[in-house]
Amino acid sequence: MIDQGSINSVRGSDAYGSDGSKIGSVGEVYLDDSTGQPAWVTVNTGLFGTNESFIPLADASFTGDRLTVPYDKDKVKGAPNVASDGHLSPEEEQDLYAYYGVGDTDTDTTTTTTTATSGTTTDAPDVGYDTSGPTTDNAMTLSQEQVHVGTERKEAGRARLRKYVETENVTQTVPVTREEVVVEREPITDANVGAATSGPDISEEEHEVVLHEEVPVVEKTTQPVERVRLDTREVTTEQTVSEEVRREHVDTDGTTGTTGTTGTTGTTGTTGTTSDR
Repeated sequence: MIDQGSINSVRGSDAYGSDGSKIGSVGEVYLDDSTGQPAWVTVNTGLFGTNESFIPLADASFTGDRLTVPYDKDKVKGAPNVASDGHLSPEEEQDLYAYYGVGDTDTDTTTTTTTATSGTTTDAPDVGYDTSGPTTDNAMTLSQEQVHVGTERKEAGRARLRKYVETENVTQTVPVTREEVVVEREPITDANVGAATSGPDISEEEHEVVLHEEVPVVEKTTQPVERVRLDTREVTTEQTVSEEVRREHVDTDGTTGTTGTTGTTGTTGTTGTTSDR
């Protein structure tokens, strides 16, 4: 049972439908003129809470911070478009009763007025009041993520300089000289007759000649040829970086609609409880 003592708790709570899904946040509680008991609530069903729909409290229950109504979200969103301006006219209330199939649509009552929980008249909520919580103001802040790309130095690899020994064949051609025996014969002449007759007339003799030749001689020496070292140089290139960023956008829902007026005849009127936002 929802009575006047529950009004402050119901306002700002979450409304859930018959299927257990969340419908939206409760905005205002409207009182019946004849009984002074809560009869209707407005629930923010549009994007960012920009659209308010009326729901009857006849078969609703409130436990903790959860208001449960016997309708689903589609049913509530399809309710007649009535401005939540602090009061319901009998004609508006009759349309809502007929839509939800509750209440007595043939009873004549007095004009409805906007009455707070204490029974005094207050102004309707300011245009643009926030319904998302008590700690925010009357404007919403849009934010977006930005990408800041920098560089950091890290090890990309290592290079080594290693010396090793490799053996290869080197072929060179060098001239070499060798002695060969040549037999020379000369006739006896007045110039050599003395040497020819200086020995015995008949005898055995043996002459020997030493022959020489050149052979290649290989000598290896070590000579420094060059010096090798490792060094580094900086090379600058361009890389393309892609990253997803989130950006908040604002959309509106229910910015157009009819404005309710105060009537003098019709069904039982209800009073909305309002508070400054």
